[in-house]
Amino acid sequence: MPDAYILGIETSCDETAAAVVRSGEQLISNVVASQIAMHQPYGGVVPELASREHLRAIVPVVRKALEEAKHSYSSVDAIAVTQGPGLSGALLVGISYAKALAFALDKPLIAVNHLEGHIHAVLLEERQKGNHELQFPVLALVVSGGHTHLYLAEQHHQGWTYENIGHTRDDAAGEAFDKVAKLLGLGYPGGPVIDGLAAHGDPNAVKFPPSQIKHRDRRERQHGSQGKTTEPDSDRPRFDFSYSGIKTAVLRYVETHNMQPPIELRRKAMANILKPGLEDYRRNCDQPTLDLVASFQRAIVKDLVGKTLAAARGYNVATLFVTGGVAANSELRQTFERDGAADGLPVYFPSRALSTDNAAMIAAAAYPKFLAQDFAPMDFSAEAGLTLR
Repeated sequence: MPDAYILGIETSCDETAAAVVRSGEQLISNVVASQIAMHQPYGGVVPELASREHLRAIVPVVRKALEEAKHSYSSVDAIAVTQGPGLSGALLVGISYAKALAFALDKPLIAVNHLEGHIHAVLLEERQKGNHELQFPVLALVVSGGHTHLYLAEQHHQGWTYENIGHTRDDAAGEAFDKVAKLLGLGYPGGPVIDGLAAHGDPNAVKFPPSQIKHRDRRERQHGSQGKTTEPDSDRPRFDFSYSGIKTAVLRYVETHNMQPPIELRRKAMANILKPGLEDYRRNCDQPTLDLVASFQRAIVKDLVGKTLAAARGYNVATLFVTGGVAANSELRQTFERDGAADGLPVYFPSRALSTDNAAMIAAAAYPKFLAQDFAPMDFSAEAGLTLR
């Protein structure tokens, strides 16, 4: 089959991204314009600001991706764009631009689920390495700032199908990192800072109890074909997550150990540094803070790895993918590699560059749809809560 060059566009949250990927297996170009500096003063993503920044960046980012790929608008074979999940306003910027390009160029338009994109980020890089032999079933942990999901993935002909066997009941793991970092005066995004500081603390200093999930998730109720509400198959085990409790436990620890004064001093010190780096945070952290950070990270990693490997054993999977922004965490990678090897389970990660939001994963996920001619109609719209099936 002749090569297919797909232009991917991603604007689901706070990165404006475009990429060109050949036949789902070779990254030709990948451009990401980050909005971290814009959202840092607020300690999180402000949706309206994110949408405005996407509007400013979308045209130059796409042009740069095409230029680096030595392609033109007319030479690509299809245009792929994230449909959801994500921020509605941000998604609409990318979708509107992709629709305009597809209409003007008379090119196929492909709508991609952002979560499937993260899974295909792993596939893209494995295929670039020449690894085309993948053992099924695959279990994929998608763990990021907005998502913590477990999917059983199967390949049917050219396409993929997914069954969700676990998700977070409240905060995603990445949200917990960001909220704890904000609480401790460690800036935004919190994940990379906590990851770097944790190496200087004692991960056993603070004991966090494991999360307790005692009731069935009401969100799992599904609507039948006649509009009636039905319960999911109770025979299929689930492996759900919950991270609001550990966030609250960190807050209580700060209160009971009188850690607020040093936190305020740290905030003031960081406010005087234009672009604070890891060493700046390290210099302004006392040992109790470093121990708390290390213990918090250890608890999150232990929960993610423990439940994911329990799911892998429960469903007798052959391969494990760990992907999404939190997959860049060094302790998470090391623990999965060690414990996965102990279980005889091959574990694959994307590179750190493709762990966070990017358009290469969107273009890669679009390729099976391109082969199946599964093209989007021009009247499709953003779906902020789009599920993956």
